[in-house]
Amino acid sequence: RIFGGVNMKLKEIAHSRTGDKGNISVISVIAYDEKDYEYIKKNVTSTKLKEYFKDIVHGTITRYEIDSIAALNFVMEDALGGGVTRSLAIDMHGKTLGSALLEMEI
Repeated sequence: RIFGGVNMKLKEIAHSRTGDKGNISVISVIAYDEKDYEYIKKNVTSTKLKEYFKDIVHGTITRYEIDSIAALNFVMEDALGGGVTRSLAIDMHGKTLGSALLEMEI
């Protein structure tokens, strides 16, 4: 599918799920339509997420591709202020990080 070089928010073509374990946040980005998956793979990279979340994620970001369900899974280390039992953040589990990612322009 071609989007004509127009920037859009990721939420227009994908949804997200999040999870956490200790100080690690995991965000899955799932295409609504399989036809958009290649575009998402090209435009939503670990490097772009590292820049996008530079003030939040202090460790590495690893991307896993799950082609069978048109999804990307990002594992973000040192992302939750020490983890649920240590963090003073309002969102200790990082659940809002998925929503924040969907606001990214691609």
